[in-house]
Amino acid sequence: MSLDPERKTEEIEKGLTSPGKLKILRLLMKTPDHAFTRYEIRKKLSLSPTDVRSDLNVLTELGWVREHTVQHLQKYSIKMDNPTVKQLSDFFKAVKYF
Repeated sequence: MSLDPERKTEEIEKGLTSPGKLKILRLLMKTPDHAFTRYEIRKKLSLSPTDVRSDLNVLTELGWVREHTVQHLQKYSIKMDNPTVKQLSDFFKAVKYF
C-alpha cells in the first residue's frame, strides 16, 4: 500500500527533521546487518540519551528502524526492506553521505 503524496511528504519531513535522526540513519545504513543498543548509538554519535530515545522512537514509528530484544537489551537496526529507506540509502550513497 503506497501513501498519497501528502502523507509521503509528512513521513519524509518527520523522519529527516533533525541532525540526530540523520546521523542515526547514516550509522544504521552503513552497517545494515548490525543491531545497536541506544547506548552504542549515543556513544558513536555523541548524542544525548534523550535525543537518541526520541529520534529512535520516531524512526521506529515510521517503520524505518526495527526495534528488537536480544537477551535483555533493546537493539535497533535499519529496515532496508522499507522502500523509502532503500531510496534514502541510495540517495545517501549517491551524495556520499556514507
